[in-house]
Amino acid sequence: MRAAAFTDLIGPDGVTLVERPTPDPGPGEALVDVEACSINRHDLWILDGDSAMVDPSDLPFVTGLDVAGVVQAVGDGVTNVDPGDRVLLCPNQTCGTCRFCREGPENLCDSFSLYHGGLADEACVDADRLISLPDDVDTTTAATLPTAYLTAHHMLRRAEASPGDLVFVPGATGGVGVATVQLADAFGCRTVGTSSSESKLDRLADLGADHTVRGTDPDRLRDAVADIGTPDAVINHLGGAYTDLGLDLLRRGGRMVICGRTAGDTSEIDIPNLFLGHKHVVGSTMGTQPELERLVDLVAAGDLDPVVDRTFPLAATGDAFAAMKERETLGKLVVTMD
Repeated sequence: MRAAAFTDLIGPDGVTLVERPTPDPGPGEALVDVEACSINRHDLWILDGDSAMVDPSDLPFVTGLDVAGVVQAVGDGVTNVDPGDRVLLCPNQTCGTCRFCREGPENLCDSFSLYHGGLADEACVDADRLISLPDDVDTTTAATLPTAYLTAHHMLRRAEASPGDLVFVPGATGGVGVATVQLADAFGCRTVGTSSSESKLDRLADLGADHTVRGTDPDRLRDAVADIGTPDAVINHLGGAYTDLGLDLLRRGGRMVICGRTAGDTSEIDIPNLFLGHKHVVGSTMGTQPELERLVDLVAAGDLDPVVDRTFPLAATGDAFAAMKERETLGKLVVTMD
């Protein structure tokens, strides 16, 4: 089978199409013919050598969390899927025995990790992590959901965002940002989204953003957002200076949820503002499999239409990462096994 492997951690030029043996599914596993797999900032960090989870000794490395396709074969003991089933993978990997696996939520598992290997013709996965796809949800659309939309959905839940709430989304034209705007709109929340691109903000408004602000400077954004209103929640996938910005803008008792570090690994915050304002800062990673099932249901019902910016054939996976790195996109980039 073909796989788009990271053969050097130097950015998009480090992706090489290689041949690998097709795996055989073991007990509890399923072999999926991959039809589509989206890529994420998580993958790009690895490719740029900016992730502790992969180093040169691990190469060649095949990433790809967001797998959608058709079951080709199953191993012993698998009863939840059959060959021929159309499926989406929940990439969560958990121990199954710790307190959080027993009581939930599973993404707090003591040994939480993520599946990698979807940028290939076939993927061998834990069968119990497969979700059946309705006939009216195509695999390219489904492949957008497991990382960006699941992360956004869980963050909105952790923010306790309710209908009518104002949600501030800095960097709203990235994968998680777009997903947040769409889901917040579906849940009856109002949103303020920011971007450096006027054209992207125009598209974001078409996707349901109630207010848009062009710019990246936190001081300018602080004044512009404050003129719109006081956010009840902040969905922050950027980190860095945007953490203090979000905290400053939040209403008393409001919640900011953070899932990323694109703008920086560290943040400085005004501690008196935090405790005197009774504000909450919450960390969040991914979401749960039942939440991903709900997202599939929202798509099937027509209540959510995930944004695919572009698709790339497997042989052009490096080009997909180049487009992501150059920030040319709005929405998800999906690799298909053409």
